[in-house]
Amino acid sequence: MTVPKDIPEKWLPLVLPLKRKKDKEERLKAAKEKRKAGTEEERRVRANDREYNEKFQYANNCIMTSKYNIITFLPVNLFEQFQEVANTYFLFLLILQLIPQISSLSWFTTIVPLVLVLSITAVKDATDDYVSHAFRESWGRTLPVSPLQKEKWMNVRVGDIIKLENNQFVAADLLLLSSKNICTHIPSAHLMILVFLRTGEVICEPPNNKLDRFCGTLYWRENKYSLSNQNMLLRGCVLRNTESCYGLVIFAGPDTKLMQNSGRTKFKRTSIDRLMNTLVLWIFGFLVCMGVILAIGNAVWEKEVGSLFQSYLPWDPSVDNFLFSAFLAFWSYVIILNTVVPISLYVSVEVIRLGHSYFINWDRRMFCQRCNTPAEARTTTLNEELGQVEYIFSDKTGTLTQNIMTFNKCSINGHDVCGVHHFTQRLDFSFNSLADKDFCFYDQSLLDAIKLGEPLVHEFFRLLSLCHTVMSEEKSEGELVYKAQSPDEGALVTAARNFGFVFRSRTPNTITVQELGRPVTYSLLAILDFNNIRKRMSVVVRSPEGKIRLYCKGADTLLFERLHPCNQDLMNVTSDHLNEYAADGLRTLVLAYRDLSEQQWEDWAAQLHSAERAPDYREDRLAAAYEEIEQDMMLLGATAIEDKLQEGVPETIALLSLANIKIWVLTGDKQETAVNIGYSCKMLTDDMTEVFIINGHTVQSVREELRNQIHRGVSVKHIGVETEMCARVCYPITAAFLTLTLPLSHRSSQAHALEADMEREFLDTACVCKAVICCRVTPLQKALVVELVKKHKKAVTLAVGDGANDVSMIKTAHIGVGISGQEGIQAVLASDYSFSQFRFLQRLLLVHGRWSYLRMCRFLCYFFYKNFAFTMVHFWFGFFCGFSAQTVYDQYFITLYNIVYTSLPVLAMGIFDQDVPEQRSLEYPKLYEPGQLNLLFNKREFFICIAQGIYTSVVLFCVPYGVLSQATGSDGIPLADYQTFAVTVATSLVIVVSVQIALDTGYWTAINHFFIWGSLGSYFTILFAMHSNILFSIFPNQFHFVGSAQNTLQQPVVWLTIALATVICIVPVLAFRFLKLDLKPQLSDTVRRAFTSHLLAINSSLHCSVSKEAQWHPILPMINLSK
Repeated sequence: MTVPKDIPEKWLPLVLPLKRKKDKEERLKAAKEKRKAGTEEERRVRANDREYNEKFQYANNCIMTSKYNIITFLPVNLFEQFQEVANTYFLFLLILQLIPQISSLSWFTTIVPLVLVLSITAVKDATDDYVSHAFRESWGRTLPVSPLQKEKWMNVRVGDIIKLENNQFVAADLLLLSSKNICTHIPSAHLMILVFLRTGEVICEPPNNKLDRFCGTLYWRENKYSLSNQNMLLRGCVLRNTESCYGLVIFAGPDTKLMQNSGRTKFKRTSIDRLMNTLVLWIFGFLVCMGVILAIGNAVWEKEVGSLFQSYLPWDPSVDNFLFSAFLAFWSYVIILNTVVPISLYVSVEVIRLGHSYFINWDRRMFCQRCNTPAEARTTTLNEELGQVEYIFSDKTGTLTQNIMTFNKCSINGHDVCGVHHFTQRLDFSFNSLADKDFCFYDQSLLDAIKLGEPLVHEFFRLLSLCHTVMSEEKSEGELVYKAQSPDEGALVTAARNFGFVFRSRTPNTITVQELGRPVTYSLLAILDFNNIRKRMSVVVRSPEGKIRLYCKGADTLLFERLHPCNQDLMNVTSDHLNEYAADGLRTLVLAYRDLSEQQWEDWAAQLHSAERAPDYREDRLAAAYEEIEQDMMLLGATAIEDKLQEGVPETIALLSLANIKIWVLTGDKQETAVNIGYSCKMLTDDMTEVFIINGHTVQSVREELRNQIHRGVSVKHIGVETEMCARVCYPITAAFLTLTLPLSHRSSQAHALEADMEREFLDTACVCKAVICCRVTPLQKALVVELVKKHKKAVTLAVGDGANDVSMIKTAHIGVGISGQEGIQAVLASDYSFSQFRFLQRLLLVHGRWSYLRMCRFLCYFFYKNFAFTMVHFWFGFFCGFSAQTVYDQYFITLYNIVYTSLPVLAMGIFDQDVPEQRSLEYPKLYEPGQLNLLFNKREFFICIAQGIYTSVVLFCVPYGVLSQATGSDGIPLADYQTFAVTVATSLVIVVSVQIALDTGYWTAINHFFIWGSLGSYFTILFAMHSNILFSIFPNQFHFVGSAQNTLQQPVVWLTIALATVICIVPVLAFRFLKLDLKPQLSDTVRRAFTSHLLAINSSLHCSVSKEAQWHPILPMINLSK
C-alpha cells in the first residue's frame, strides 16, 4: 500500500487505519460486483462471521425444490397448462361460443370438459410437486450450528460451523475441521479455537462443478494450511465411519458442487407422444377442411335457396349477404365439430400412465427381500416406451455382477496362488484370533509360506494392510469391522487380515497393524491418492526401525511402466498370470514397492509441500510430484478379485436376446475380464463363430480394422456360406478405439472431422453384431456411445447402471434404469426406473413394458374411433339442414359424451387390458417385437381407426334417417321429427361404441364390466332425467326435449332401427377379425389360442371352471383351475 507524500508524518497513525478501511471496502465492493456478474474469481470465508461473509452476498443454502406455493399455484399451473395447443384451442372456442351470431351451442358444452381436464391435471401436478418437495424436505433436517443451536438446512450460511452426526446427510460443501477418527491435515489444537473464535479465514476457488478437485488455503494466526479435495465434505454425501464432525460451510445452496453438476434434466418424451402431437395437428387441419366445405355449402344454399325464403325466414340483422353468412357458418361448424379434437386425450393418457406406474411399484415379483427394495417407477411418462426398446447399454460391475468382492487368486514373485480351484478343503485360520470367519481360501501353500516367514510373501500382505483408505472399528475385543470406500479395498484388507497382517487402526499420522500377532505402528508420511487418471494409489510409511518405503497398487498398464528395468522377467511372468485371471473374469491389481533413503524422502517431501502450498495449478504440481516418486519400483505381484454375477443374469440376457434386444456392455475393466464376463452371462455364446476385436491405437489403424470387418460381413452375406454369422459376432472394443472415434470436447476440429467421419463406420459394424463390449471406457465415453446410437438409429435405447459413473449414460438414453446396490443412490436418483437386481429387467420390459405399449395403442385407436364416429354425424347432417350449423344431438349429450358415457370404459381398457398372460409374455419373448417395429399404433393404424369411425358415423346417420323418414309410431303419428331422430342417433351411438369396446377388450375384470355396462346404464338414466317433466318445469329454457326419450324409446321401430345400425357397424369388424385370425394370425393370437386349447383340455379332464373375475377375449375365454 502506498501513502501520499504530502501527508504529514504525525497524521499517519490516523490516516493509515482509514486508508486500510477504505481499501477493504473497495475490495468488498469489487467482489460483490463480480459476484453479481457471475465472475467470482476467489472466495473468502471467515469462520463464524456472518456480518463479514454477507458482504459478498454469497448464495444461501435454501434450494427451492417445489414449483408452486399456495399463492402461485393457480396462475402458474394455468399458464403451464395453456402452453398445450389443445387447451388454448378450446379456450378460443369458449370465447367464440359467447358470440350469439356464431354459436349454436351453449357455452357449458365446452367449459365443462375444459374445466374438468384442467382440474384433473392441476390435482396431478400439485400432488407430484408436493410428493417431490416432501422427499427433498426430508433431507432438510435440522442440525447444530455453532454455537450448537438447532437450525434447518435452509438457514445455514457460508462461514457457519456446523456439527454433523453419523449417517446424516451433509448439508452443504464443508471444510472438514474436526472428527473423532477421520484424518485431517489441520492441527487439532487449532480446531477447537477455530470452532468458537472468528480468527480463521479460508481463501479458495470460486464455485464450480469439478467434483474431484478443490484448491484453497486456510489462514490462522499467521499460519497457512493448504486445502485440497481431501479436506472437503460435499453436499448430498452421508457421514460415515465417525460419530460426529465439525465443518466450515464453504459453498451453500446453488453454489455447491452437487447443484453445479445437476444441470437441467432433459425432458424425455416417448415416440407415441411425438406421434400424437402430429396427429392432433392433422386433426386440426381436417377440422378446418370440414368447416370450409360446410361454409361453402352454406354460401351456395343461402344464395340459391335461402334467398327465396327471406319473407318468413329472414337473415339475422347483422347478416346482409350470403358470403358473410358463410363466414359465420364456418366458425359455427368449427365450434360444433370441435369434439373431433380430443380435449381429454392428454389427461386420459396421463391417468393410464399413472396406473401403469403403480403396477410396476406394486409388482411383488420385482421386490428384493434381501435388500427390502421394491421396484420404483420414478417417472410416469415413459411406460409404453419400455415396450419398444431395441438397445440396452449396461454397466458391468454392480449391474451384471454383485459388486461384492472376494479375494480369489494372487501372484507373488512369479508364483501363481489359486484360492478356489483344484482344492476342496478350506484353510484353517484358527491360529489368527482376528481372522474374518466368512473369508474362504483353499491353497495351503500360501499359508505355509506365511508361517515359514517368506519375506516377499510377508511384504505382499504388508502392502495390502497399509496401502488403503479403509477405516477400522473395533466393536468389541477382537471383533473388527472394516468400512471401505470400495468393495475392492475391503476384500484386499480382509485377505491380509486373515493371513496374519491385521489392520487395526489409523490416525492422521500413523497406521497400526498386527503382524502375525505382533502389533506394529508405522508412521504415515504421505498418501498419494487414487483417481481415474492415475489409476493407482501409494503410501509412504516409516517402519519402527526407521526404514522408509513407498507401497503402490494400481492398474497393470500403468505400474508396469514405472518398474525398475531389473523386473522385466518377473513382469512377463506376472503379466501371463494377469491374462489368465482376466480370462476367468477376475478384477486385477498390481503391487509394487520402492525403498527411499532419508535424503530422497526429505527432498521429495519439500517438493510435495511446495506443490500443496502452490496458489496456482496445484493439482498439476501434485501430479508431477507423485509421478516423480512412483518410479523404479520393485514388483511384488498381483491380486485377483472375483465379482460374482447376480442371480438370473445369464437367463435374463438370453431371454432379452430372443426378444431381438441388442445388449451392449460398457465397462472400465480390462478386455479379457469383460469378454469372460460376456461368456459367463451368456451374452457371448459358443455358436458365435468369430469374436473380433478392434484395438487400434491410431486413427488409421482403427479405420482399417473397421472397414475390414464391414467388408468381411458383406462378403459373407453375398457368398452365402453362413448368412447368420454377421448377426452372431461379438465386438469387444478398447478405450483407445473409443477415444479415437468418439468426439471429445477438448479435441481439435480436425480430430472432430475424422471422428465424425468414422462414427458411421463404427455404428454400421457394431449394429450387425449380436453383442458389443466396450472396454476401458470412461463415463463420458459411455454417454457418447449411447448418443451415437440415438443419433443414427431410429431405435429406443435403455441404459442401466448402479454407480455415479453411469449417471451420464442413464440421462442420455431414452430410458434410464438405476440398480440400487453397493455404489450408493446416484444412479437411482438420475434414473427413470429403479430396482435392486438386473434380472428384474426382463419383467420390466417383457411384461410391464409390452403391456403398457399394447394398452396405450389400443386406447388411442379406440379413442380416435369413438370421437370421429360421434362428430362426423354433424358433418353429414349439415347437408340435410341447409348447412345451418344445427346440431344432431341434444347439447347435454354433447357435453357428457366424452366425460361420462365413454370415458371410463376406455380408461379401464387402457389400464387393465392384456393379450396373453404374463407367463406367456416371458415364455414367448418374440411377442415383444411388435413394439420395436411400432406395429400397433402408427399413421397407418390411425387412418384405419379414422376410416372405421367415419364408416360408423355414416351408418349411424343414414340408417335412422332412412327408416324414420318413412316410419310411423304405434299411434299412427309420423316419427320423422328432429327430437326422435336425435334420440335414436345418440342411443345408437352409445350402444355401438359400447359393443365395440367390448370386442376390443382382451382381458375382462370386474372393473371392465362395471365401467362398460355402467356407462351404458348411466346414459339411459341421464337421458330419461334430462327429458323429464320435472327438469322442464324447473328450467323451461334449458331442457327443450321434454318427453322425447320416453316417446321415442317406446316405439318398436326405433329399437329395430338401433339394432340394425349396430349390426351394420359391428358385423364387418367381426368378419374382418375372424378372417385375419384364420388367414394372417399374429403371434399373440397363436399363443392365446394354444393357451386356451390347453386350458380347455385341462378343464375337460379336471372339471375346471371359467373364472368370473378375469376372462380373456370373449371368443377365447381364460380358464382358471378350480381347486
